[in-house]
Amino acid sequence: MSPRICRDRICNHSTCAGRTGNSAPEGGPPRKRQSDQFFMSHNKSEQLNDCPQQGGNGTGQHPGSRPHPTVRIIVTTHKKYRMPQDPMYLPVHVGAAIEKTGEGQEPDLGYLKDNIGANISSRNPYFCELTGLYWAWKHLHTDYIGLVHYRRHFRGNGRTHRSGIRGDIFDKVLTYRELEPMLGRYKVFVPAKRYYVIESLYSHYAHSHYIEHLDKTRAILEQKYPEYIPAFDEVMAERSGHMFNMMIMERELLDEYCTWLFDILFTLESQVDIRNYSYFQGRYCGRVGELILNVWLRYQVQTGRLKESDIKVLPYLYVEHVNWWKKGKQFLRAKFLHEKYEVQ
Repeated sequence: MSPRICRDRICNHSTCAGRTGNSAPEGGPPRKRQSDQFFMSHNKSEQLNDCPQQGGNGTGQHPGSRPHPTVRIIVTTHKKYRMPQDPMYLPVHVGAAIEKTGEGQEPDLGYLKDNIGANISSRNPYFCELTGLYWAWKHLHTDYIGLVHYRRHFRGNGRTHRSGIRGDIFDKVLTYRELEPMLGRYKVFVPAKRYYVIESLYSHYAHSHYIEHLDKTRAILEQKYPEYIPAFDEVMAERSGHMFNMMIMERELLDEYCTWLFDILFTLESQVDIRNYSYFQGRYCGRVGELILNVWLRYQVQTGRLKESDIKVLPYLYVEHVNWWKKGKQFLRAKFLHEKYEVQ
């Protein structure tokens, strides 16, 4: 029996088809959805929340006295792309609810879609990869949950040629074998900081995007989470931060973070008028999200919920060529000529 989404969980209940929007006319077999085809294409033991190669036994329980923590890292993507082969990675098609083919059908990339079960897939133009994080928060129940991008990954040691291709960049992508010794020692993994040198996080956002996003976010914090204001002001004044919405967290911490994050972003979304925004500038919820991850982490450390030693910084890599000259020129034009970022 292939797994299905049952409300906000993964299950094998044949009676749950009607709850997923997958019901058929009375008396007929349930209609197959592309999500079903995805699940059916995987071995039955390869459950979303229980990876056999990470110590699972197909029941969600860990055999033996020293179980291996389970990990799922979603790889957010909007197109067909090469994916890491390690089973801890789960490709997720983000924005699936709004993408249509020429025939008006949802495109089938062969990946799990973020519009299954509880989701915010239709908000992808504003939330970017965070629609994938929301889906993972609602549906995955492994010990650790993480997020990376199809072309941006955490970096491992890259000492073996796993692909069999010399110089293959995907050989350098973090594997479970490399991550596993750090699980339990660390509760949160984040990418190495990006440094802006001549800009604070706040001034860079003001020059590149619309500063009302951060000003409104601060006002929301004052109303809903005033205890976070000192951490927010400190982080915005700094010249570096953990970016890209990339992270790996213990499940309990991720639940706390996402509860806080999406409460803020949903409120922000209701207060921002994007009618005159370009598509690029409309992605503001995702951008605010990557900044306030730093705020949330700062507050957790300040209050003792986390220790600095609980947070592990990992290097990251791009699997595509990056034109740093072009990016640098755009950065300087935003700084000195006040030209906001747009897709070039």
